[in-house]
Amino acid sequence: ITKMHFQWDWLCLGVLIISSVTAGMENDENLDADVEVEDFDKQSQEADVDRDKSSIEVVYQTPKPTGEVYFTETFDEGLSGWVLSVTLKEDMDDNIAKYDGRWEVEELKENAVPGDRGLVLKSAAKYHAISAMLTKAFVFDNKPLIVQYEVNFQKGIDCGGAYIKLLSSSDDLNLEYFFDKTPYTIMFGPDKCGEDYKLHFIFRHKNPKTGEYDEKHAERPDVDLKKFYLDKKTHLYTLVLKPDDTYEILIDQTVVSKGSLLENMIPPVNPSKEIEDPTDKKPDDWDERPKIPDPNAVKPDDWDENEPAKIEDPDAVKPEGWLDDEPQYVPDPNAKKPKDWDEEMDGEWEAPQISNPKCETAPGCGQWVRPMKNNPKYKGKWRAPMVDNPNYQGIWSPRKIPNPDYFEDLHPFKMTTVSAIGLELWSMTSDIYFDNFIICSEKEVADRWAADSWGLKKLVASANEPGMFSQLVTAAEDHPWLWVLYILTLALPVGLSVLFCWPAKKSDEYIDFKKPDISKQITKGELKEEREEFEDDEIEEEKENEDTGEDERREMEETKRELIKDTKKMGREASLSEDEGEGGEDIYDDEEENEVPDEENEVADGSQEEGDRSNKSDSEDEKKEPDEGMGDRPLKSVRKRRVRKD
Repeated sequence: ITKMHFQWDWLCLGVLIISSVTAGMENDENLDADVEVEDFDKQSQEADVDRDKSSIEVVYQTPKPTGEVYFTETFDEGLSGWVLSVTLKEDMDDNIAKYDGRWEVEELKENAVPGDRGLVLKSAAKYHAISAMLTKAFVFDNKPLIVQYEVNFQKGIDCGGAYIKLLSSSDDLNLEYFFDKTPYTIMFGPDKCGEDYKLHFIFRHKNPKTGEYDEKHAERPDVDLKKFYLDKKTHLYTLVLKPDDTYEILIDQTVVSKGSLLENMIPPVNPSKEIEDPTDKKPDDWDERPKIPDPNAVKPDDWDENEPAKIEDPDAVKPEGWLDDEPQYVPDPNAKKPKDWDEEMDGEWEAPQISNPKCETAPGCGQWVRPMKNNPKYKGKWRAPMVDNPNYQGIWSPRKIPNPDYFEDLHPFKMTTVSAIGLELWSMTSDIYFDNFIICSEKEVADRWAADSWGLKKLVASANEPGMFSQLVTAAEDHPWLWVLYILTLALPVGLSVLFCWPAKKSDEYIDFKKPDISKQITKGELKEEREEFEDDEIEEEKENEDTGEDERREMEETKRELIKDTKKMGREASLSEDEGEGGEDIYDDEEENEVPDEENEVADGSQEEGDRSNKSDSEDEKKEPDEGMGDRPLKSVRKRRVRKD
């Protein structure tokens, strides 16, 4: 029973460990870098339930905005309203400065929703530029700005971007001449080159003193963005700018970055009040050395700087068998001069060198040189020890002066009005898919738009995902430590089967206790003695119950005597088994009568309580056993005595 409890303890511990590891995995994936999940509204959830009922037979309908919007585009009607750029990039050769990258409107290559089309960047290693005017301009006043669109890197991405630009309103804005220098207010979206995975949020801030614009970059998200670029799935990118000068960036309705326009932008919106004086210079006598050589230190007289670090070992002896006259390398005797060797052009031909075969069995060849060892007298160049510099003045820094360019903009949310949206991109990978742009001020409107568009793509992609086994293998390829969890999970039912179908063998001690000793026979004389012992035990117990306090010493002596008898009988059983019935009874009785008095004097007083308890508990069991018959009970009586003695 104890072993079974021990096994169950280990089983429960293993289940708890596996459960905790699994829960930690799910928690890490769902809450990586304190990611906050944005739920769809109630209507979106109801729409998702309805789609689940229809399995993958999705009926696509062009999404319609449910509230006030500034711009929407599904591309289901083609490129109506979009303008291709015809200008050139500046400061580049005309051959490569053209925005001649091709755009197409088509469905996804994988997990396509029938009838749902998007804008696809088709050319690799070319510049692309396309733009469209907003339905109405967005003015940064007292309403939030929400920008949302879908991106799918259908072939992955090596180096290129998929970001958008919200172009600043101006009288001279001409979309045909949209290029990289066209003024924009916000740039937002994914960008990747090499192993640098970015999610841009940049806004151009106007300096209130100079009127110039500076780019302010949001801090990088703490989330690993790699999977969004490589999984070839359609992802939803959302930017939320609020009038309280805060922002949130979401991917697939999950917050991956958030912060304040005043605190989390690089460089900061507001410059520092003080700056270092550019005219301040460090004095010539400024001492920045915290430690200097001790000027009072003197080189010891026995310090010899000329001693070398290594010297020849004078105790070294040349090994026996060293071949002084044999070189380490000899010309290859099997080498032959090539037929096309021209001595006039190539010089005199020499056979290539190989290791001298005679040196392989010898300790060495060539001139023997004593090995080098460390010189015990070497101390190196003497240098004075370092001490604290009494003239140390600290690290010099220029003095601070008021920043002449200082200003304080308490509401950077009030940016330049936006009137157009554009994609100005260069990519080494083609087939980048864009779809379902929306610009609005209500989060509920954007969520409903996502449910009617991106939600369908997600549903179809989930239905077409590979089976559980393939997903487990793919996950283990990205995280090899998952193989350990898989093995433990598979080994658990096997271990349970072994545990309950093949129980553990009983211990040798348990078998010896239960196994009767058939080889030993009990004589009638021994049985008679046992019965007398049982009667004596019963009489002693009755006397003890009548008056234990008055005759305590006598009872203890009786208990000692019984213990000694049992011990001697066990010693004689071995001899009786060898010579059954031949004088065994007489010898056993005579020796027992002669030895009992001596042994009683040698028993320690400390065994009184133990003997008393054992005598009480065993006498009742033993007195019943002779009455149950003599035929098949003698072996049990012997076993009872052994248990009582133990």
